[in-house]
Amino acid sequence: QVQLVESGGGLVQAGGSLRLSCAASGRTFSTYPMGWFRQAPGKEREFVAAINWNGGTSSYADSVKGRFTISRDNAENTVTLQMNSLKPEDTAVYYCAASRVLSTRDYDYRNWGQGTQVTVSS
Repeated sequence: QVQLVESGGGLVQAGGSLRLSCAASGRTFSTYPMGWFRQAPGKEREFVAAINWNGGTSSYADSVKGRFTISRDNAENTVTLQMNSLKPEDTAVYYCAASRVLSTRDYDYRNWGQGTQVTVSS
């Protein structure tokens, strides 16, 4: 089991940047692929980005490709989502999650954080 806590959300103007962090507890963090998902009001949760256990492979939703970067530090038990060139449509609650496999599907992820709000104003 791994417990996850997100931080770094906030209010930013369109075109700005935010850096989300996810702190994980548990000795086995380095064995888990990690993902970021988001959910906007009235919408289903959607995949944002994922990274494999050693950071060597990552995957992004088309809507964020080229603007967002996922990374991890297994020594610090953290995974980070750097978000640049933010758009109003990026407004959502962002969640980090741990999985047994590198996946874009939320049902593959068993452990979830509580989420952090990101609001992008136009």
